[in-house]
Amino acid sequence: MISTKGRYAIRLIIDVAENSNGSPVTLDAIATRQGISKKYLESIVKLLVTGKLVKGTSGKGGGYSLTKLPEEYHILDILELTEGSLSSVACLENGAEKCPFEAKCKTVSMWKGYNNLTRDYFSRITIKDLL
Repeated sequence: MISTKGRYAIRLIIDVAENSNGSPVTLDAIATRQGISKKYLESIVKLLVTGKLVKGTSGKGGGYSLTKLPEEYHILDILELTEGSLSSVACLENGAEKCPFEAKCKTVSMWKGYNNLTRDYFSRITIKDLL
C-alpha cells in the first residue's frame, strides 16, 4: 500500500508545478491548498530536496521550485524516494537475503510479475500527465 507520504509528495510536486509561475511556492500556500499540515509537508519536502526533486530557497520570496520539467518527473521515482521499495513481498525487496525456497517457490514468478506491472505502470506516468 502506498502511504500518505508518497501520495502527498506527488500532490506537493503537482502543486508546485501548477502554482510556481516562475517563483518559488511557499509551504504555507501548499499546505493550505492541499489541506495537509505544514509540519507533515516539511518532512516530505525534506525527502524531495534530498532527492533533488525540488529545491528550496530561503528568505523573502522563498519557497520551493521544481528542479526539472513536469514531463521529467516519473511517479515511480517519487514513490521510490518517499516509500522506499514498492516490492509486494519482502523476499523481492532490494538487498533482501536470497530465499532458500525460491527455486521451489510456486508463487515467486507471480510476485515478480506483479512488481513489474506496478513499476511499469508508475514509470509511464509523469507529473505533466497529471496536470
